[in-house]
Amino acid sequence: MTFGDGARLEIMNKPCMVDMEKDTARTGYIHIAFSVGSKENVDILTDRLKADGYDVISGPRTTGDGYYESCIIGIEGNQVEITI
Repeated sequence: MTFGDGARLEIMNKPCMVDMEKDTARTGYIHIAFSVGSKENVDILTDRLKADGYDVISGPRTTGDGYYESCIIGIEGNQVEITI
């Protein structure tokens, strides 16, 4: 996928790779965050993902450092943060 500013996102699959269990507190890639613009949108998307069977592991909530967010476990056990 190519965005208007030139950024690209490429998602690949290689079937012969081993998919080890992922702990949420680990080194390396831990999560990706998406800004959805408002608390209402965070709530709506979190509810939708939960209804679709995704595991909501936190929130929606205001964190200790002032962010409003929720986190789900997405594809391949990766943590996805939904924030304003």
